[in-house]
Amino acid sequence: MRFKPVLIALAIVVISFVVTLKAFDWLSPRALSPPTLQALAPLPAIRPSSVVVPVSIPLTAIRDLVDRTAPRNFAGKADNPMPQLVQNADINWTVARGAVAVRGASEQVSVTAPLTGTLSAKGSLSTSAQGQVGDALGKLFGDKVAKQVGVNIKSFSANGEIKGTIAITAKPKVLPDWHVDPNLSAQVILSDSNVAIGGARINVPAQVKPVIDKAVNDQVSQLQQTIRNDGALERSARREWARICRSIPLQGAGVPNGFWLELRPTKALAAQPQIDAATVALTLGIVAESRITTAPTKPECPFPAALEMVAPNSTGVKVAVPIDIPFQELDRVIEPQFVGRTFPENGSGNAAITVKRVKVAASGDRLLVSMLVDAKEKSWFGFGGEATLHIWGRPVLNQEDQTLRLSDMQLAVESEAAFGLLGEAARAAVPYLQKAISDRAVFDLKADSANVQRRIGAVIATYQRNEDGLRISSEISSLRLTDLAFDSNMLRVTAEANGILEVTVTKLKAP
Repeated sequence: MRFKPVLIALAIVVISFVVTLKAFDWLSPRALSPPTLQALAPLPAIRPSSVVVPVSIPLTAIRDLVDRTAPRNFAGKADNPMPQLVQNADINWTVARGAVAVRGASEQVSVTAPLTGTLSAKGSLSTSAQGQVGDALGKLFGDKVAKQVGVNIKSFSANGEIKGTIAITAKPKVLPDWHVDPNLSAQVILSDSNVAIGGARINVPAQVKPVIDKAVNDQVSQLQQTIRNDGALERSARREWARICRSIPLQGAGVPNGFWLELRPTKALAAQPQIDAATVALTLGIVAESRITTAPTKPECPFPAALEMVAPNSTGVKVAVPIDIPFQELDRVIEPQFVGRTFPENGSGNAAITVKRVKVAASGDRLLVSMLVDAKEKSWFGFGGEATLHIWGRPVLNQEDQTLRLSDMQLAVESEAAFGLLGEAARAAVPYLQKAISDRAVFDLKADSANVQRRIGAVIATYQRNEDGLRISSEISSLRLTDLAFDSNMLRVTAEANGILEVTVTKLKAP
């Protein structure tokens, strides 16, 4: 009979022990001291956007412009080269320009055209010249014959041929004050020819070239000043500057309604012309700041007084768009993947951890995932309880998948105390939880990226044009995730839309 009291006593001890454990589990603190979070600086400025446009001008367009605008005919008078022999001299010349040819080299454009014309000289010999001719005839044939023949050379008319080439070179430079200096120079080359007047020979180039040089140089100087003072470049730039300074709606799949991308151009860029055998290529561009706003804005974009001269770089469209993700949004995405789930999911191991709540915070260069969990050992006593586990992870962008995920998972030191509440067997379940975070804590950015690419593409497409004398091609061909940054409240992924904007001028207008 003494065995029964022993069983009763043992049952009381066991029940007391279990009740004590349960009471301890119920009364124990639920939240252990979390890791100390490092204060973070505000998010850095978004990388600038840029639109750098190559403007190609075929040499054929330059040739056609020169052929249309350059004078085809020159005419003038020459001074009497021999006043002691010729009186009442009337020397006229006319020159016609032929077809224009254009050649390009590394630094200059050369325009050449043939010149053909005539020089006509009219007048009479002076009295002294007639006497000299009479004396010469008397010595040859005698005075009698000379008197019989007489000297009746009072007037004459002679014609000569003009042949040559005109060459104009241009070494264009873009100036910081929004103008272009063509740096024009001209040269006239004439073939050697002569005109005989009263036994004397007049060299045609010597008489005509100075006058033609002056006429050509006057026109070249006037053209140089016209181009130098022309404000077409600045006018075009101001028009496009105003078009870029705007808010672009980003509503669409993956982006909450009421978000806009503000573009604010801040700099204008230009590179010196590049000249080859086929084209003259100008490079013009802008640098713009961008930001996300919750309402449409009217940014102020003062037009720059001067161009910023740069070396020729790769051209293209690069528009940086920030995708801001508040940590509350990360919580919202991650929670459905974990809350209510038990790990290990295959039921193996001696303990099971069920996630009840998830919260994400930032510190230094890592994110802290804090999980309120309920752990139970698989034993008759069912040791365990509720505690918070803290797991560090580094956010990583996957360019190919366009996703954001956590890697380098590591249990925080502060979580060690939690295992006193959960039971040591729960420690074996933590690696499963870490792997699950790495696999499932994924933020898919495809929808955001597609929306950004579509919206920016629509803006760039408005520049497309194909009309007489001008062809503009534009396209946003890709979008890549370039930067990742975060502060204490927000995680920012910067997407960069890449494409082209190319201008081909097929017909030039006279300045």
